Amino acid sequence: MRHRNKGRKLGRHPNHQRALLRSLATALILTEQDYDDLPADLKPKNLPKVKGRIVTTIQKAKEVRPLVEKCVAIACRAVPQQDAAERLESDAERHSEAWRAWRHSEDWQAWNRAIAPVVNARRRLLRLLGDKQAVRVLFGQVAPRFVDRPGGYTRILRLATPRLGDAGTRAILEFVGRNDRKRRRAIKPTFEAEAAPAAGAAAAAEPQGAAGPEQPPPAAESPAT
Repeated sequence: MRHRNKGRKLGRHPNHQRALLRSLATALILTEQDYDDLPADLKPKNLPKVKGRIVTTIQKAKEVRPLVEKCVAIACRAVPQQDAAERLESDAERHSEAWRAWRHSEDWQAWNRAIAPVVNARRRLLRLLGDKQAVRVLFGQVAPRFVDRPGGYTRILRLATPRLGDAGTRAILEFVGRNDRKRRRAIKPTFEAEAAPAAGAAAAAEPQGAAGPEQPPPAAESPAT
């Protein structure tokens, strides 16, 4: 029987296919990174034109979307534990006397139990993506936006113009919430409101005293003979 043959092969060896999907998911997540604070020599040469969006073929977009959804879901489930661990973490400088005292106290044990699920989630994402910077961006910028959203973190939009060279169908893969299209309801025309000012203007233009057509004067009676 043919088992584990689900999905598109994309004309690649299985190892090459997994590497392709991993690189596409990493590229999509890294577009959310903030490059404004970085110096000019550390900024990449090809900055993303739109944050949270990549353009690829529609077949690749449909294959990489489940991987991105899974990574975002893992990070979202770990956000509450991360917030709880941050509240228990000490504010003292690392390797200072206060930090060492906190390190051997019961508060550190509580912080260690709170941070354990977060560390596990980060290690799972590192195995899936293979990029530490993408994991940092996922936990720092992407997951806090979708922590209250029950799935559906990405969408695929088909482009009208094909790819040059092989005329492949292109598509946009992007995160929801940033580039959403807002529908605007059309204003219903009201003809009654326009007719009322027109009638008022016509009445004001009419001269006073012209109530009706001018009547001829009455004829004079002849004297009786």
